[in-house]
Amino acid sequence: MPRTERHLPHPALGDPCLGCAARLLSVCGALADDDMPALARLVEPLHLQPRGTVIAEGEPADHLFNVTAGTVKLYKLLPDGRRQITGFLGPGDMLGLAAGTGYAYSAEAVTEAALCRFPRLRLEALLDEQPAMRRRLFAMARDELAAAQEQMLLLGRKTAREKTASFLLGLAERAARRGGPADAVEVAMSRADIADYLGLTTETVSRTLTAMKAAGLIRLLAGGRIVLADRAALAGLAQAG
Repeated sequence: MPRTERHLPHPALGDPCLGCAARLLSVCGALADDDMPALARLVEPLHLQPRGTVIAEGEPADHLFNVTAGTVKLYKLLPDGRRQITGFLGPGDMLGLAAGTGYAYSAEAVTEAALCRFPRLRLEALLDEQPAMRRRLFAMARDELAAAQEQMLLLGRKTAREKTASFLLGLAERAARRGGPADAVEVAMSRADIADYLGLTTETVSRTLTAMKAAGLIRLLAGGRIVLADRAALAGLAQAG
């Protein structure tokens, strides 16, 4: 799929980086204000429309990306043509950390999204001068590995209700870390995307959410917003697997 991206003006003197709402959530938060211009000189800001391609599986892994707005999904295409979504990224999340010579997955914007693109070699040179930033990047890579392990558990051991409860709680925890409410989530992805992430069918996801609503566990609001009405019961479901 061709990229549908727009290249934004190059940041001047680091000012856009200093004012970035995602800065404290990302690897950039490890830098002092005085060090931000050195990072800003590496950045190529990108703006993508929904379904715009960030990277394609197998492409040379020449860049790292930091999501600053919107939602991005990671996925792999299976030999039989099916798609397995392996994760969803939001503001502050990094993309391409675990890449070798080529990207092991594809990434696509779910919503309108903004990202910062960093040339890998130039960023690595900056990390040699900024140990705090390097430590933050390593911590994010550990989090990425933990998320991959959780995804394997999600796919292999849990029922549809347990998977869906885990998914909703995970969204709520991420929202809370970004300063949002802990009992409500914005579900930007489609039911089909959720199904491909949880290893379910779209129909099963819809039925499960409807059953959770009927049981008083959640409330489904307009615009994809879901209120976790009984968080304790959802946590019990999520841990059952």
